[in-house]
Amino acid sequence: MKARHLANIYRLGVKELWSLWRDPMMLVLIVYVFTGAVYMAATAMPETLHKTPIAIVDEDDSPLSRHIVSAFYPPQFIVPEMIPMSGMDPGMDEGRHTFALYIPQGFQRDVLAGRSPELQLNVDATRMSQAFAGSGAVQQIVLGEVNEFVQRQRGGSAPPVDLALRARFNPALDKSWFGGLMQIINYITMLSIVLTGAALIREREHGTIEHLLVMPVTPTEIMLSKVWSMGLVVLVASALSVNVVVRGLIGVPIEGSLPLFFAGAALCLFATTSMGIFLATLARNMPQFGMLMMLTLLPLQLLSGGSTPRESMPELVQNLMLVAPTTHFVEVGQAILYRGAGIDVVWKPFLWLAIIGAVLFALSLARFRKTISRMA
Repeated sequence: MKARHLANIYRLGVKELWSLWRDPMMLVLIVYVFTGAVYMAATAMPETLHKTPIAIVDEDDSPLSRHIVSAFYPPQFIVPEMIPMSGMDPGMDEGRHTFALYIPQGFQRDVLAGRSPELQLNVDATRMSQAFAGSGAVQQIVLGEVNEFVQRQRGGSAPPVDLALRARFNPALDKSWFGGLMQIINYITMLSIVLTGAALIREREHGTIEHLLVMPVTPTEIMLSKVWSMGLVVLVASALSVNVVVRGLIGVPIEGSLPLFFAGAALCLFATTSMGIFLATLARNMPQFGMLMMLTLLPLQLLSGGSTPRESMPELVQNLMLVAPTTHFVEVGQAILYRGAGIDVVWKPFLWLAIIGAVLFALSLARFRKTISRMA
């Protein structure tokens, strides 16, 4: 009996794979999501300072002001554009400069005399993410150059405290390392829901679900066939993306065990594919399924800890998101891929993924049985 059930699950899963192979739009979506979308999301992070346009009005033209100008260089900033005072406002109005720094005449003289001269930094706040990060960076650069210049001129002693910064897991603070891997985690969730839900709705629209009802197969076998087949597709695509795009093109080093990570991904896929089937039983057609999917995906991706640390969220949101599989999958991904954690560290989120997946599968199976009983 068990062998027959396994054979039915295998054959139905192969049927799902052939159906997906004959759907060119889904194939294009899978390829694009795990190649172009991952690469663009990792390399085009708008909140990072990358080739930020800056203009400088240097009315002092002193060694100190020239030191400040030379401190802005790629890749964080483009080479500063030297402009007159009259060009500051037009450049900001036209959007050519995110930052415009004004150095007044007599700036070096006032600094060496112990006075507190003022610099003016104009910021295009419509570029909110760059403006927020860049304002602090510009202030640090200017203050650092001024302090170094003053110490060199006065022969001052070194400060009594020296703070040595050591960034672990991402020494260069390259946000593409974070963006690429987090996008793969997000796309694993998204595609697993899309593929399983679309497969069920496609069978309903084509009338093939009625054919399955007259065959000697059970609802559990039908569901398991969709879970393993669509989960396998997402797992293979994500594995290729990690090795070809993330490690190859972007150059992100993987600290931990990839087999352990994909074991966690398989547990997450068990939960998210079940969720996709559940949403498909609620929707009558693909447009309705798309609306339900958007309402589900946005909280899963934004509140799971992949975009914003969970500790910075309200406590109620933190507690609610513990029932979401993506919360534990993000924890698994960050621990294994970034910090090289082993099973002794990630066994708790593994256990939570298994429990959440079992609950979602049971709920989806009950809903699926109820749906097909109406069709019978």
